[in-house]
Amino acid sequence: MSAPQNMTLIVDGEEKQVNTGITGAELFFERRDVVVMRVDGVLKDLDQPLSEDAKIESVTIDSPDGLNVLRHSTAHVMAQAVQQLRPDAKLGIGPYITDGFYFDFDVEEPFTPDDLKTLEKMMLKIVNQNQKFARRVVTEDEARAAMADEPYKLILLDKSAEADEAGEGVNVEVGAGEITIYDNVDRKTGDTIWCDLCRGPHLPNTKLISNAFALTRSAAAYWLGNEKNKQLQRIYGTAWPTKEALKAYQERLAEAERRDHRKLGSELDLFSFPDELGSGLPVFHPKGGIVRKAMEDYSRQRHTEAGYDFVYTPHITKGHLYEVSGHLDWYRDGMFPPIHVDETRDPETNEVVKPGQDYYLKPMNCPMHNLIFRSRGRSYRELPLRMFEFGSVYRYEKSGVVHGLTRVRGMTQDDAHIYCTREQMKDELTNTLNFVLALLKDYGLDDFYLELSTKDPEKYVGADEVWDEATRTLAEVAEASGLELVPDPGGAAFYGPKISVQARDAIGRTWQMSTIQLDFNLPERFELEYQAADGSRQRPVMIHRALFGSVERFMGVLIEHYAGAFPAWLAPVQVVGIPVAEAFNDYMGEVIAKLKAAGIRAEADFGSDRFPKKIRTASKDKIPFVLIAGGEDAEAGAVSFRFRDGSQDNGVPVDGAVARIVEAVRNRDHQL
Repeated sequence: MSAPQNMTLIVDGEEKQVNTGITGAELFFERRDVVVMRVDGVLKDLDQPLSEDAKIESVTIDSPDGLNVLRHSTAHVMAQAVQQLRPDAKLGIGPYITDGFYFDFDVEEPFTPDDLKTLEKMMLKIVNQNQKFARRVVTEDEARAAMADEPYKLILLDKSAEADEAGEGVNVEVGAGEITIYDNVDRKTGDTIWCDLCRGPHLPNTKLISNAFALTRSAAAYWLGNEKNKQLQRIYGTAWPTKEALKAYQERLAEAERRDHRKLGSELDLFSFPDELGSGLPVFHPKGGIVRKAMEDYSRQRHTEAGYDFVYTPHITKGHLYEVSGHLDWYRDGMFPPIHVDETRDPETNEVVKPGQDYYLKPMNCPMHNLIFRSRGRSYRELPLRMFEFGSVYRYEKSGVVHGLTRVRGMTQDDAHIYCTREQMKDELTNTLNFVLALLKDYGLDDFYLELSTKDPEKYVGADEVWDEATRTLAEVAEASGLELVPDPGGAAFYGPKISVQARDAIGRTWQMSTIQLDFNLPERFELEYQAADGSRQRPVMIHRALFGSVERFMGVLIEHYAGAFPAWLAPVQVVGIPVAEAFNDYMGEVIAKLKAAGIRAEADFGSDRFPKKIRTASKDKIPFVLIAGGEDAEAGAVSFRFRDGSQDNGVPVDGAVARIVEAVRNRDHQL
């Protein structure tokens, strides 16, 4: 006689009557692809018994949560292999990250590439042993006893709340509530082979990892990401549900490496980072300057057409401005140290006669734009007032974070601040979002979703009801766009929530592009006012908007999106003319002159290299159009087109060729 069915579960939308104590493994025993379950929204191991009515969802290994569990479980296998290879290794933290995982270790000697190969072989043996991941709830004393030889785990137990705030991945070790240890158990003997303090959940067994993993690199990393702490050794890896998925990922990595804007920037002579200037401070070479100018000129044109007013502000300011704005309270770590000037001392006593002042390189343009708004009385008739600036700002990025053009210390923001009434703000937000999406498409990015960043409960200014109104308004505007909207809890700046446009590039990577922030707080802090229609004084609403984010970063993204092969309208050199032989130099020179007269950036290659090498050079330089002229072309008043893909269009009349190129540039054809 069966036990009474005394529990109701909703399993993947279907109601089931089951016995108390049933496990996820029993619920999904026919589903080999299910690796964990979600119980009332919380991820749990499949072997955990269920004791009350609940909503249960299966989580497959190829889902986002399933991939995270796979990768974190693989990190445990890697750590087990490391401690087999180096028994003195002490464990740091080992979280999953985008497309992979890492684990930190305190070891005497850094890991070598040969070590990584050895570890991969050792990991495969562990995987094939089909060890069980067994969750064990322990008291704090039991956890300390189990981790007695792991000093970093003891630190996490000592200060788990602080550790959760210390850096990425710490919350996978010790979470809120009960303390758990995961044992890697030999299925044959039942012996625990290895264990770690961990929040979980994990795969049911190591066999599910299969052979679809790889260790990618090792690097130094500070404990908990704090430079004041000891430097550990970090091993990065990746894991996927199948070998095919792993291979596809590795091919994407190889393609990303080929597209690396730092490599292409050097090869195409676009920019460099001279050591004499310092980390994160690029200089743009003439060709890079052409690309940048083309980007900026088109942006200026579109902003003028959209009714923006251009403003200009200095690079440096008294510190008081950022006290008023709140940046010195909330953003000081991201600012360069102050420059103390204008102090006067008595030449005899050296006593301070006149105190000096602290000046800061500006990290943001918005406080200065507020001063422009406040410089005189404003009327509702002037609103919305849209201020735009290519403003240079400076942010103190840590040296380990600086990365080519995409993470720099000195940048130029295409920054706009829109001042409007509360009645205007929703329409203005909608228009602003449509404007930035249309402009990004003009630069060749057209695959978007939106992210809504909301208040960080520990880092904000202003009243909760104001934040609620701003967040609700942004959400309505984002939803009305028809684009996917993804929440980003706690990701807002201290003064207001924001929508960010996330764009996918040519190989599917996501980049944060434009941001739109709705701010009721800075107008209050700067006491901004306008005279309303009824004669009363009212606070404007402020919209912060950056299209590129920074010109430098956007250029880096475009280089990688196009793999350096810019569309003709952005290319530093749009046309190269190559005569088949020296006898046709004069003819090609006339063609190039016509192109230049039409505003095209055209050059002729009259160098001493042989014709085939000139063609290869033009291909290496990723020139959109190569025009070739020989005897038949000169007699017919024509040229031959050679395109980037190696195809040719022969015998095109010169005037037709010029018109064709001008049209492609004018239309911003992204296929070229």
